[in-house]
Amino acid sequence: MNEDGVMDQEQMKEAVGNKAADFVKNHMIVGLGTGSTVYYFIKKLIKRVRAGLVIQAVSSSEHSSQLAHSGGIPMIDINMIEKIDLTVDGADEIDPQNRMIKGGGGALLREKILATLSDEMIAIVDHSKCVEKLGKRKLPLEILPFAIRGIIHKVQELGYAGEIRKHQDGSDYITDNGNLIYDITFSELRDHPEEDHAKLINIPGVLETGFFFNLAKRVIVSNEDQSVEVRQLT
Repeated sequence: MNEDGVMDQEQMKEAVGNKAADFVKNHMIVGLGTGSTVYYFIKKLIKRVRAGLVIQAVSSSEHSSQLAHSGGIPMIDINMIEKIDLTVDGADEIDPQNRMIKGGGGALLREKILATLSDEMIAIVDHSKCVEKLGKRKLPLEILPFAIRGIIHKVQELGYAGEIRKHQDGSDYITDNGNLIYDITFSELRDHPEEDHAKLINIPGVLETGFFFNLAKRVIVSNEDQSVEVRQLT
């Protein structure tokens, strides 16, 4: 925090992560999302577990699983459960209807599975992620490696330009599921993101898009003035 009492981005991420941990109750099965904001949520959960909170957790990424497990949070096999009580995850963008673009961390398919299995999803963001319309950020698609050039051609035929996600060394980014990520760059903000999703998900080989609709009923937003706002859809 600077001398004017303004939080920097990391402090804002920590503030919403800490706030989200307050919603976790004893004996919950908790879904752990992925990303730099969720990192602070997991760190706060570790403190609560060490102080006596009794929970079990599942995760959308190997990275989050390792962080939680190393801190003493009991992790369970996602294949052994039918539902999750609460999932907490970040977002790359979120609009006033709580529609989101997610997947900057490369775990969008698993993140969406956790969210849809959950009784409740809470999205945690700093104010810079709040937008009036989606589309400034890139939209990730998780794509099967089989026939990758043909699948991408079908995506591009629909008018969606983008590129395969790469590591800094130029190698392909591979998801925890063994798939590729194709990042779409939009030429303009999206008035009807549901229509974009419907077109893209209908292409065989496109396993999931980074559009998240009707999943986060509650959003926790941190602001530079140190305030933390909880927004809830009715």
